[in-house]
Amino acid sequence: MKLGFLFYIFLGLTVGSVANERWGKKGKQNQSMKINLTTYETVLNTSHLSHTKVIYELSIADVTEMNSNFGFNFYRKMADKHDDNIFFSPFSVSYSLASLMLGTQGITHGQLLEGLNLNKFKHQKKPYLLPTLFKKARENITNNEGFILDIGTFAFMHETFTIKEEFLNNTSEYFDMEYQAVNFHSSEAKNIINDYVNKKSRGKINQLYDSLEPQTKFVLLNYILFKGKWLYPFNPQLTEMDTFYIDKYNSVKVPMMYKTDVVHFVLDKTLSCTVLKIPYRGGAYMLIAMPGKDGDLAILEDKLSTELIDNWLAKMNSRKIDIFLPKFKLDQQYSLKASLEKLGIQELFTGKANLTGLTEERDLKLSEVKQRAVFEVDEKGSEASAVTGSEITAYTLTSVIRVNSPFLFMIREETYKSLLFIGRVVDPTKL
Repeated sequence: MKLGFLFYIFLGLTVGSVANERWGKKGKQNQSMKINLTTYETVLNTSHLSHTKVIYELSIADVTEMNSNFGFNFYRKMADKHDDNIFFSPFSVSYSLASLMLGTQGITHGQLLEGLNLNKFKHQKKPYLLPTLFKKARENITNNEGFILDIGTFAFMHETFTIKEEFLNNTSEYFDMEYQAVNFHSSEAKNIINDYVNKKSRGKINQLYDSLEPQTKFVLLNYILFKGKWLYPFNPQLTEMDTFYIDKYNSVKVPMMYKTDVVHFVLDKTLSCTVLKIPYRGGAYMLIAMPGKDGDLAILEDKLSTELIDNWLAKMNSRKIDIFLPKFKLDQQYSLKASLEKLGIQELFTGKANLTGLTEERDLKLSEVKQRAVFEVDEKGSEASAVTGSEITAYTLTSVIRVNSPFLFMIREETYKSLLFIGRVVDPTKL
C-alpha cells in the first residue's frame, strides 16, 4: 500500500460587508533586501544603562519554533470543539497565511503576525525577512532524498480582478506561487479548482468543495504531499486484529501492527504518558504521546509546547522493545476561520481587511480558510506551558509498548525541528 499525507488549505477573498472603511497607510517595501543580514533589535532601559541594544539574528530555527508553538495553540482551539480525531499541518497554515501577508498592511498585518505567533517580526526592519525564511525553510525540509515532502501554492483569481504586480512578483519569488484567471460566476470555476486539487494530490482528493460564493475574487490554495517510509518497517504478516480502548466504556477492533525494534522512548510521570519516537527514513519521525491509566488527554494537550517536546527528546533512552501500533487512516476537513479568530486574526475576515498590498480594490475580506487532510499509516510507513520541574524518566523495565488507547502524534523534521503535522487519534476506525 502506498502511504502518504495530503493537506490542502483554501483561502477565498470575497467582497466585504463594510464599505468606505478607513485603510492603513501603505508601508514602503525595500527591494534591495539582503537575505542573510537579519537582526532583531530590542532596546532595554535600566536605571544604570540608558540605552543598551541586544541584537540577535532571526533564523529558520526561530521560524520553525514559532510555527510549532502556533501549531500547539491552534491545535488546542480545534480540540476544544470536539472529542474526535484531529489532523492538520501547522506549517501549511502558516505558509499560506504568510504568503497572503505580503498583501496586508496595518492592523490586518499585525494581527496575522500575532495570531501566527510571529511577534518577533513586528520589530525587524527588513520587510522581506519573514518570506525569505519561509522560503529557506521550505527549500531545506523538502530537499531530502529519504522522504518526499512537496509543498506548493496556487492562486485562482477572477478574470476581472486586478492584483498588484509587486504582490505577484513577491509571492512568486518567495512562495513559488502560480496564478490562473477563472470566471467565478461560472459553475465551471469549482470544477477547474477541483481538477487542480485532484492532479496535485495524485488522485487522493478529488473534491475540495461543492460551491463558491458568487462574490469570490481570489482563491489561494496550498498543498503538502508527504510520503515517508519507516526506517525499520513493520512486518505485514504479523499484523492482527486487536482491541483499541476508546474510553472506559467503549472499544473497537483494529488491525494492530507489530515489530521488535530499538527505539527511543520515555515516561513522563508528571503528565502520566508514554512518549515514543518512531523514525522515518531521511531524518523525519513520528512522535507518539499516549496517556496512561492515570493520565488525561486533555491535560496533555493543554501542556503541549516546544519546551515540553525538547524535554521529552532530551530525556529519551533507546532500547529494544516490542511495539504495537494500530493501522489507521484519517480524512479530515475543517473550516478554520473561527479558530483563527480566537487567536486574534479577526480584521482579515471583515470588510475592514487591509489588503492594499494585494490590490487596489476595496471592501474585500477573507471569507474562509478551509483545509482537507488525508493521512495513512501502515506497515511500510506514512503517506501523505510551564513544565519546569516535570519528572521525566527513561524506561528501564518495560519491554512492550502497546498503543491501544487515544494518543497524540506529530510528524517532525529532525534538522530544523519543524512541526509538519499534528493529530489526535481517538478512534482509529473512523476517518
